[in-house]
Amino acid sequence: MKKALKAIGKILLGILILIAVFLIGLTVYNQIMLKKNISLYETPLGQLVEVDGHNMSVYTEGEGTHTIVFLSGWGTSSPILDFKPLYSKLSDDYRIVVVEKFGYGFSDLVDGERDMDTILRQDREALEKCGIEAPYVLCPHSFSGYEATRWAQEYPDEVEAIVGLDMCTPHCMDVNKLKENETVKAFQLGLGKFIKATGIVRLFDYNESGTLTKEESAIYKEIACHKNVNPTELNEGDTEKIIALNDERNAAPLPTVPMMLYVSNETSNDEYRTGGMQAMVDASSDGKLIKLDCGHYVHHFESERISRDMKELIENLNG
Repeated sequence: MKKALKAIGKILLGILILIAVFLIGLTVYNQIMLKKNISLYETPLGQLVEVDGHNMSVYTEGEGTHTIVFLSGWGTSSPILDFKPLYSKLSDDYRIVVVEKFGYGFSDLVDGERDMDTILRQDREALEKCGIEAPYVLCPHSFSGYEATRWAQEYPDEVEAIVGLDMCTPHCMDVNKLKENETVKAFQLGLGKFIKATGIVRLFDYNESGTLTKEESAIYKEIACHKNVNPTELNEGDTEKIIALNDERNAAPLPTVPMMLYVSNETSNDEYRTGGMQAMVDASSDGKLIKLDCGHYVHHFESERISRDMKELIENLNG
């Protein structure tokens, strides 16, 4: 028995040593690749404009009488490339714009407040400096649903419609659950930092939709390895900020602009998420809630369906 336990101990020790050697080697390799591929994450795909003394990235493509502004979810490293599966099917008919908030894509990391008022002000200023005039069809994914909601509440003349991609709404979070999940969230963030530091993030697939070119996939990977779980991004997702934002938005009337909201099968069983979206649709002058049998990044999996629906929605705005 002792010999068996000793043998098992040696096997486990050997496995741990192999894992350690692999992680050390991957960490060194990641640092080498970051330096080697620095141009991939420092050469912007769009335009850089100065906002609050820092560079913000704005990407545009296509022309048309309607402008669609894409707003990314929390933790999406490269919004420009993340939204490509969808906007590439729309840019022949409309002007598409992707705003990369500070801490994302080719935009700078910044200190200071990351509350929703600040984020909205900065995004609006970036669009203004690029000469991109309202009104807009806002297309937010996940966390940016908060921003789109506030935008339509505070500046209704600037928002023609909202197309929500499994987006957050003022009624979508259980505050008690948020507080209870602080420990889980802290573990997830710690794991995220570990994955980034060791270069494990380099092993992930950044072309889930299969629509990116080899070069675009490489750019996405380098941005993720460089920017994941950065302080600017983490500040934005602070739990207390989210609770305060929910309280504030719950106290204001919901927007009445036309909207089409998609819910994924990852969130369709969450009564708060679906209930929040239903409340938005009910308040809208012309609202739809559409369930999709796919993951949270619905624009990766159902870009054909969503692009067709968006064209129909936008053409109805002309009427």
